[in-house]
Amino acid sequence: MIKQLEIHCREFLLGLQTSDAAHNIDHIERVVKLAKYLGKQEGGQIEVVVPAAWLHDCVSLPKNHPQRSLVSSLAADKAIDFLGSIAYPAEYLDEIHHAIEAHSYSADIKPSSLEAKIVQDADRIDALGAIGISRCIQVGTSLQRPLYHRDDPMCESREPDDKQFTIDHFYSKLLLIEDTVHTKAAKREAQKRSNFMLSFLGQLSNEIGGK
Repeated sequence: MIKQLEIHCREFLLGLQTSDAAHNIDHIERVVKLAKYLGKQEGGQIEVVVPAAWLHDCVSLPKNHPQRSLVSSLAADKAIDFLGSIAYPAEYLDEIHHAIEAHSYSADIKPSSLEAKIVQDADRIDALGAIGISRCIQVGTSLQRPLYHRDDPMCESREPDDKQFTIDHFYSKLLLIEDTVHTKAAKREAQKRSNFMLSFLGQLSNEIGGK
């Protein structure tokens, strides 16, 4: 059942438009892979975790869109409609809906099930490490934001403002993610990836000379 589901989900997603390169099919496939790994480590129900991971971004809006905080609810509704159209077992739909709705950082919905925690953790971990750095820069470029503040690039004496500077997003959100993941397996991976990002920021600071 799961293998066939994944084929259907991938075909469905490839027919949709995404808001930016950071939320394309590559991101989704990475989240699915992470969610499967976390699910295996933590004992999550695969019938909920896998479809929720595949469909968590089936509605995608730009970071600066006025309805950004509603996007996970819209995605959850769309996902359930799609799963109904392929006759996915109805017993899993409520939990899938919650897992998708709760995955979003901007929605600020607390995950109430292990499966929702796994999907949220997987999505957040994909914002860390080497891929997280790349995605952050992709989004900042798409929004035409400067890479860094010329006088204080590492937010040493000012509050980070990621609506103005791409690097500020590390300090306002990305480096805080490690403390927000739920599962033990996710915490281990988040710490490793966060440390890599700190190394990157240190190297960047050296290269631009703090200016």
